[in-house]
Amino acid sequence: MLTFHNVCSAPSSFQLTGNSGLESLHIWLSIPLGSIYLVAMEGNVSALAVVMVEHCLHQPMYFFLCLATIDLVLSTSTIPRLLGIFFGDVDIGLDASLAQMFLIHCFATVEGIFLAMAFDHYIAICDPLHHTTVLIHTVVGCLGLAGLFWGVFYIGPLPLMIHLQLPLYKACVISHSYCEHMAVVPLP
Repeated sequence: MLTFHNVCSAPSSFQLTGNSGLESLHIWLSIPLGSIYLVAMEGNVSALAVVMVEHCLHQPMYFFLCLATIDLVLSTSTIPRLLGIFFGDVDIGLDASLAQMFLIHCFATVEGIFLAMAFDHYIAICDPLHHTTVLIHTVVGCLGLAGLFWGVFYIGPLPLMIHLQLPLYKACVISHSYCEHMAVVPLP
C-alpha cells in the first residue's frame, strides 16, 4: 500500500497579527477608528441616498457622486476586520481572506474611474455647450463599466492563483491587519 508522507493540506484559516507592539493601545485605537468608520459610512450612504432621491442629480455630470460606493466597499472590507483584531478575533477564514483580498484590490483599481472623471471635466471646461450631448447616459455607463471590468479582470485571477497554491503553504500567520496579496504570497 502506498503512503504519502509529504502531503500538505490547504489551510482553512489565517491568523492576522495586526499592529505588533501596540496591543496595549488596541482599545484606545479602536475608539477613533470606529468613530471615523461610522462617520464615513453615514456620509457615503447619505450621498448615495441623495443621488437616488433627487431626480435632478440623475444627469451624467452627477453620476460620479456614486463613487461613494467604492468608499463603502473599501472601508467595509477592511475596518471591521481591523476592529475585530483589536478585540482579540485574529483568525480569518480562507474564503473571507480571499474575498477581502479581491474586494480591496479590485475596488482600489476601480478608482481608476477618476480618469473618466477627468474626461468629464475636460469636456465641461473645453466644450461646455456640448457637455450634455457628448456625455450621455450610455457613455457615462460605459465608462463606469469599463472601470469596473478593469478592476475585476485585472485582480480577479489573483485570489484564484493563491487558492491553487494553498496546499504549498506552511505558515498561516499574516503580519498585517487585513489580507493583501503581498502579505499572503510570501507565506509558503
